Amino acid sequence: MDVLIKSAHIIDPGGPHHEQGRDILVRDGKIDAIGKAIDAKGVPRLEGERLNVSAGWMDMGVQTGDPGFEHRENLTSVGAAAAAGGFTAIACQPNTNPVLHAKSEVLYILQHTRSQLVNFFPLGAISSGCAGKEITEMIDMHTAGALAFSDGNQPLQHDGLMLRALQYVKAFDGLVINQPLDLEIGGGGQVHEGEASTALGLRGIPAIAEELMVQRDLRLLEYADSRLHLANLSTAGAVQMVREAKQKGLRVTASVSVMNLAFDDAAVNTFDAAYKLMPPLRGREDLEALKQGVLDGTIDAISANHVPLEEELKKKEFSYAEFGATGLEVFYAVCRTYVGDWLTDDLIVRLAAANPRKIFGLPLPVIEEGQPAELTVFSPAQQWVYSRDKVLSRSFNSPFLGKELIGKPLAVINNARSTKL
Repeated sequence: MDVLIKSAHIIDPGGPHHEQGRDILVRDGKIDAIGKAIDAKGVPRLEGERLNVSAGWMDMGVQTGDPGFEHRENLTSVGAAAAAGGFTAIACQPNTNPVLHAKSEVLYILQHTRSQLVNFFPLGAISSGCAGKEITEMIDMHTAGALAFSDGNQPLQHDGLMLRALQYVKAFDGLVINQPLDLEIGGGGQVHEGEASTALGLRGIPAIAEELMVQRDLRLLEYADSRLHLANLSTAGAVQMVREAKQKGLRVTASVSVMNLAFDDAAVNTFDAAYKLMPPLRGREDLEALKQGVLDGTIDAISANHVPLEEELKKKEFSYAEFGATGLEVFYAVCRTYVGDWLTDDLIVRLAAANPRKIFGLPLPVIEEGQPAELTVFSPAQQWVYSRDKVLSRSFNSPFLGKELIGKPLAVINNARSTKL
């Protein structure tokens, strides 16, 4: 696969070409040359106004659907959706059927994605069946290739199990991931507990349901002296607790869903189930705290929070609709369209390319001559409509269908392949 990227603004903090405008020639999957006015006859060109290029992006927690829920998303469709969204790597949540809770399921993901443009990294389940009761054989899964351990969209409720997981992974300096929510307090809620929930007459999910679990996880982390990632934080109190934990030297990282940076709970005022998400869209003060957490480094990464669902599960009365929206294909557009006043492209690259790999202990692709090409090419100015006929995911549960957006990935290059140029 050969391609010549013309007049691209390189975003590669720490690299020799950062913030420079250069041509990049890729031959046989490697960066052959970086310079000005490169001319390579017969090589397909990628050019346009305000073209940016960075190391390929990585999402830390994608619902894949395969195995067991292929009607929502299979490995081919999620790979295509990820590539269209600018991602060259995704970590696969364990919430499939069967759950990714043993060596065989981890190997299934790895073996069935070897030839893809996008790199797949399975997350092994902490508990058998993600049921939160019996701990899994994490060392076996780690040996087989599990990148980290999580029960995915099932917050781990059992205190003792969480502690044992944190202690277990210390044998190989592994990472435990939890999306915090105390179901005894927040279970059954529909939206953030606040003015919107009161006005709509819907049961709320209070901020304390997240914050109590964050507090628990941080105390257990300190006791176990292990590694923890708190996924998709949504409340001001949770951000502050993580900030203080980092100041104490605990080995904790955190991420936020791009939707929780872009919208507050006013988005559900029309009972649009497309905005029924987990974590829920919170209040304006929470959104501002998340923004500050991103800016001061308390929050390390941004996720697309990609949750594909069949339409029958979303086109219901709000209280009966399932939580979740697809997000991979519109990730960058949501950043630019709704948060672009403060979320710069340099910051997006740090939060979506560099930091996820740093958290997982993976090498960051380097934009230098002779290095393998793992690149995302994107335009911050391109306007486009996310139309149903262009959706690559198998699911259509997105609040952005038919909407005009700003900012679009144009190509990804990885594994000696690229998206169609």
